[in-house]
Amino acid sequence: MPLSQLNPQQARGHVVFQTQCAVCHYDRSGGSLHGPSLLGVYRKRELPSGAPANDDRVTATVMHGRGMMPAVGNGMDRQDVDDLLAYLHTL
Repeated sequence: MPLSQLNPQQARGHVVFQTQCAVCHYDRSGGSLHGPSLLGVYRKRELPSGAPANDDRVTATVMHGRGMMPAVGNGMDRQDVDDLLAYLHTL
């Protein structure tokens, strides 16, 4: 979905992605940066870790980290996480 077509929550999630996630993950292209691309993350059955690709697992990974991914939840409130998830669903 083009950025110009995002609803307000998805647009806020894009900002969260840019500030919290973009240093390690691509969102609009494939391949990996420091972590895997998140393009189409919810279109797959599983996350790169093998966990189910659902909101609960993505939230847990963001908040608590997993493997080489650090926890980034300390700098985010629940609304930030919800906005980020809304944005990731557009990819």
